[in-house]
Amino acid sequence: MRVKHRKGASEHLKANTHLVVENPADFKGRWSERFGNQNPIHIEIGSGKGAFIVGMAALHPEINYVAIDLQLSVLSYALDRAIEADSPNIQMILVNGSALTEYFADGEVDQVYLNFSDPWPKTRHEKRRLTYKSFLVTDEQILKPNGEIHFKTDNRSLFEYSLVSMTNYGMKLKQVWLDLHADEAFAPQNVMTEYEQKFSSKGQVIYRLEAQFVAEPEENSTKD
Repeated sequence: MRVKHRKGASEHLKANTHLVVENPADFKGRWSERFGNQNPIHIEIGSGKGAFIVGMAALHPEINYVAIDLQLSVLSYALDRAIEADSPNIQMILVNGSALTEYFADGEVDQVYLNFSDPWPKTRHEKRRLTYKSFLVTDEQILKPNGEIHFKTDNRSLFEYSLVSMTNYGMKLKQVWLDLHADEAFAPQNVMTEYEQKFSSKGQVIYRLEAQFVAEPEENSTKD
């Protein structure tokens, strides 16, 4: 999500360090201490203006959420939402989502959300797509065994690419929606992003999937 520079955004983040983690690498392996509990940790890579992460935090107070975005102005708007919601289970970090292993220990995260990621449609930019195999390697490393990625997009080409990429990686496709908003049963638990609200209001189809990393079974030990 690209937005114009927001005046005072940096100061806004610095004034709210109870929500915005200034040195996230300091909490690698210690995010439970930051939240003050042992609840599961879910992260959203590319949080936009925060509609999704704040909505999820309200819907699931038993889960801790970390909003991740690279753009200062964008994260400052998400901070506005978080302050208004006053949810104790939200933290935010201003970092590049490609460097997650610098901020999360192996197996520290329970679930990853990718919502309306940049499709990078040109073939030469394939490695920048957040469902490219190198990103999946990183996600698998920070996720617990059998951890999941939940992915939403309006871009059919990116969705098809992601299905193939995740399948080739060996992930299990638990559920796939080719028209998410046609599924009335899922509607009560579907928290929409800003993009989703905008695109769906114009009649665009929203695609969604839930994919799981498959942990290799431990070899059975034998006794003499």
